[in-house]
Amino acid sequence: MKLGVFVSDYTLPWDTLDRIQADTLGLILVQNGIYHAVSRQGMQPSPLLGKTDQVYVLSEDVETRGIDASSLDAKAKVVTYSDVVDIIMNDFEKIAWMG
Repeated sequence: MKLGVFVSDYTLPWDTLDRIQADTLGLILVQNGIYHAVSRQGMQPSPLLGKTDQVYVLSEDVETRGIDASSLDAKAKVVTYSDVVDIIMNDFEKIAWMG
């Protein structure tokens, strides 16, 4: 199964995501979920970024929160709403929303 998961909160319960079984997992970070992708000096990146190589960050939410896109983790790909629609329609069979 190819599964895309919207993450909208920074305080996601990790065990919920660990229980998901998917051949392909994509994470679409929106709203406060984008804070998972912000690089931190001297600290570990969010464990969420280690769950998959397909991490997308909604550009509008990055801009709304005043975050410079260059401060995002290199693993995160910045996308627009239009890109998200294409990703959902072309890359995943199911979509879930967490937090």
